[in-house]
Amino acid sequence: MIQTPSGTADARIQEKQHRFRALGSACLAHILHDGYTDLLYLLLPIWQREFGLSFALTGVMKTVFSGALSLFQVPAAKLAERFGEAAVLGLGTLLIASAALCYSAAWSPALLLALLLMGGIGAAAQHPLSSSIVANAFGNSRLALGTYNFAGDAGKVLLPSAAALMIWLSDWRTATSVLGLLGIAFGAGLFWLIPSAPVPSHADPAKLPVPAKKDALKPGFASLTAIGIFDNATRTGFLTFMPLLLSQKGASPALIGSALSLIFIGGAAGKFGCGALAGRLGIIRTVIVTEVLTACLIAILLVSPLVLIFILLLPLGIALNGTSSVLYGSVAELAPQSRQADAFAQFYTATLGAGAIAPPLFGVIGDAAGLAISLVCVASLALVTLPFAVTLGYLRSQSGPAAGP
Repeated sequence: MIQTPSGTADARIQEKQHRFRALGSACLAHILHDGYTDLLYLLLPIWQREFGLSFALTGVMKTVFSGALSLFQVPAAKLAERFGEAAVLGLGTLLIASAALCYSAAWSPALLLALLLMGGIGAAAQHPLSSSIVANAFGNSRLALGTYNFAGDAGKVLLPSAAALMIWLSDWRTATSVLGLLGIAFGAGLFWLIPSAPVPSHADPAKLPVPAKKDALKPGFASLTAIGIFDNATRTGFLTFMPLLLSQKGASPALIGSALSLIFIGGAAGKFGCGALAGRLGIIRTVIVTEVLTACLIAILLVSPLVLIFILLLPLGIALNGTSSVLYGSVAELAPQSRQADAFAQFYTATLGAGAIAPPLFGVIGDAAGLAISLVCVASLALVTLPFAVTLGYLRSQSGPAAGP
């Protein structure tokens, strides 16, 4: 049957609407989930003082959340295959927002740990499902994935900054109550916004690129994941204990919130800046530059006064988050179209798992040798990515000129 011009126009409108809803829902979910996740970096030093926690136990609190976030990545993707992405992502968003709301009623570390577990399970739905929604709607579009990634950085700035302001005006329990209620309201909208079924034209099998053989993908994907593991462990370890360092140097919760905002603003700039840098230097050289800069700047912070620390936080945020933007875009390139959700789930399980394990390990070092030594170890971990980056560059160069470093 020949399609009429009006039918073609209607199909294009439906495709645009599908893409708008796909990107909009993924960005909204990313804003909320990353905002609630990184809100913990502001709350942990407050909880440490209020409940008298050690560095190790403070790290365990982050681990409970991050561990659940990591372990439930693949189950969330499997549940979405059965019940649909809208249902699983919507329920996950309501779960993490409800956990944030209930923080305000937690009067013991044990209750906080239970709520962190609940929030981590809810947060697990976001990365694999949102990434899959965007990839299925736009293909391997770096612009779409970059917009989605930027939304997460916007959430990292908005929610902790709003919480810091409310803590300054009232207290942390009021702040978490307000943000939890707002998250529940916005999260409920995801059930309507997430498209129920993909309809974009690029889903036509005739228009899809032929996926590479699995044995050709595995080495490159493994090296990419290894970089992500150490990069995320560095980032999580630093963000967990940097607020404690600032607190030791006399910074107030509001000032710590401002410091986190500077890092996250730098991270958002790093998503775009390092993407442009990768276009000029290549992916591998960009990873090396960002990781070396991260290690050097963390080391400098340890011996710097508060004024200098605040000057350095913006460039540190660029370096700290710059690597991740390059890595996330590369996941889609190394996975067949039919396995996008599975590839993202595996990548996030490994990298977020490393982020879950890192805080208590660095906390034990901090309790035994001091916070400064712990952060020196964090800085050193960034340099472990370098041999894996070189390996990935070699594997990419072997697959052809277009995949070079």
